[in-house]
Amino acid sequence: MPLLRMTDTTPRNFAIDCLRGVAILLVVVHHLALPFRLPLAPSLASAWLPKRLIDAISFNGYEAVFIFFVISGFLITTRLLARDGDLRRVDLRAFYRARATRILPLLLVMLALLSTLALLGVPGFAPGERQSLAGLLGSALSFTFNWYEGRTGWAPAAWDVLWSLSIEEVFYVGFPLLCLALPRPLLVAALVALALALVPLRALVPPSDEVWWEKAYLPGMSAIAWGVLAALLARRWRPGAREARLLAVLGGVGLLLVIGWGELVHRHLFKGGMYVLCVGTAALLVAAVAHPPAPRRGGRWLARMGELSYELYLSHMLVVLGTVALYRAVMGASQAWTFVVYAPAVVVCVLLAGVLEKTVSGPLLRRWRGSRSRPPSVSIAQVAGSGAGTADGAADRA
Repeated sequence: MPLLRMTDTTPRNFAIDCLRGVAILLVVVHHLALPFRLPLAPSLASAWLPKRLIDAISFNGYEAVFIFFVISGFLITTRLLARDGDLRRVDLRAFYRARATRILPLLLVMLALLSTLALLGVPGFAPGERQSLAGLLGSALSFTFNWYEGRTGWAPAAWDVLWSLSIEEVFYVGFPLLCLALPRPLLVAALVALALALVPLRALVPPSDEVWWEKAYLPGMSAIAWGVLAALLARRWRPGAREARLLAVLGGVGLLLVIGWGELVHRHLFKGGMYVLCVGTAALLVAAVAHPPAPRRGGRWLARMGELSYELYLSHMLVVLGTVALYRAVMGASQAWTFVVYAPAVVVCVLLAGVLEKTVSGPLLRRWRGSRSRPPSVSIAQVAGSGAGTADGAADRA
């Protein structure tokens, strides 16, 4: 019997929601803090905030997307194990339907909105010189957006977040097929090889090719593989309370090192910082499902951001670009007060994401759940599109 059996009545995992909340917050703040938008470093906030803290919250959006990749692999694998009992018995129809139900409604609405703004010529939405609206739409719907960017250059800012969604969905097209085709030992070996290949795969792309260096398929899939392996481990091993706390501390320290002291990690581990990031995230996930913490009032806002991470990821650039335009209209070129807009912008992002969840993604997801004899897990189904990665997933360096 699996250690994890989830239904619609299973409470959400507060720790995992908070982890997703941290990741999506880093993505949103990064997109605001880019040097050509509203950076924090030149603002008055730099007088009382340490430079390391400003850098940590400003420049870790890309790392946050890889956190989303690991979480996504973990939760979706956990969902498959809970529903089907074994990866060798994956219900392909149910799996692909769940993915489409979670991903497509909001994606289609956002693509329609982005296309309208592109046709109106709004900055940040219109295609670049080597791009076309048809190309942007076609690559977004075929989950080849990062490939399209690699050939045509950076996409418009509001579209650029779609790269991580392409990586996730291509992985999940093939993953259940491999589960059915490969014997369990060979499947695990393939996942281990893919996970360990993260850094070598990134090294194959020269840093001078910035788009591909950040957005190639295989490094992102390696991070997802870490999440899948963590879910397989969590199914077989449930650490005791003391072990889980130690695991959580070690995982948290690993994430803090990469986010706050990335140059130190890079100096001593060369390019192994992404391993620390993925292993740290995996450790936190295993600990969180072994001994789920009770919700805490002070962290509920962060958990709420985690619950809405997919909606936040796809829509936050609307708020970011609007905030930048409004600030410049009022303050001109001055960057002294940029820090003032961050909290209001994040609040507006969350409000917009909540509206999208209630009007677009939530209703269809609930209808789909109601049509099934064995309802899916809330915590898995609602994160099926976070890649949120990001980016989102959830994602970044847009």
